[in-house]
Amino acid sequence: MSATRLIDRGIIRVSGEEARDFLQNLVTNDMEAVTPGHAGYGALLTPQGKIICDFLIVALSEEDGGGFLLDTPLLQIPDLMKRLKLYKLRAKVALEDLTERSAVLASADGAPLPAEAGLVYDDPRLPALGQRAVVDVAGVESLIDAGAESYHARRVGLGVPAGGRDFAYGDTFPHEALLDQLGGVSFKKGCYIGQEVVSRMQHRGTARTRVVPVLFDQGVATETGAQAVAGGKVLGAIGSTADGKALAMLRLDRLADALAAGETPLGGGLAFHLAEKPGFIRFPFPGEPGFGAAA
Repeated sequence: MSATRLIDRGIIRVSGEEARDFLQNLVTNDMEAVTPGHAGYGALLTPQGKIICDFLIVALSEEDGGGFLLDTPLLQIPDLMKRLKLYKLRAKVALEDLTERSAVLASADGAPLPAEAGLVYDDPRLPALGQRAVVDVAGVESLIDAGAESYHARRVGLGVPAGGRDFAYGDTFPHEALLDQLGGVSFKKGCYIGQEVVSRMQHRGTARTRVVPVLFDQGVATETGAQAVAGGKVLGAIGSTADGKALAMLRLDRLADALAAGETPLGGGLAFHLAEKPGFIRFPFPGEPGFGAAA
């Protein structure tokens, strides 16, 4: 077991008798599947379908007071709290920012966390990410035996994007950030904010931009945020990097055109190529059968 604290995460609690319905009408995932022992992954969108914030959702048992915990990017908490309060209206829901007294742990090596660590749950995005835990901030240091860079290196190796690192909040559609591949979007539930745009993108297959894993040819990745280009055309940007690998937000149609023309993709001036496709990704990469408008 190897645990690290994710200092860039915070916790919001949503409780009250209407908490589940409140979230069900707002977020992209199906809240009916979020129960004690089965966490969820979802996002709150703008009416235009862009991601305001994504989060992991943990259901609390009645013994723990009920309601839900949102494991949320720290920098997004003020805006998320503001928007949740805006949508709350007269709903019987209580909203609390627990960040100052809570901490988020994650498995750095995919191994289970000890049950005594706190509220432990499996990462709902991908089993290989292992477990996470919400713990009291007091005494958290005694539980840590790995740096956050180990967790992020594993995440990059698995191909799982992180908001604020691999995609920008307020400017990214769920498909672009792979929420549709990681269980973060339900296409069967009722209406939620931004649903029409997301559904249209799903049914028309218009998600040309995606976060994908890439390998740098010299084994040394460029800096995060570097522009990706090929043949004088911008492909996108490089996100998280680790061990010569990176996650990159790329226009896959432009990448396909560049590869067909024999042009080398460059990130920050360094040559890269697509890495092996992660098993959870179901859309075709350039060069694979079926690649086209649905990419």
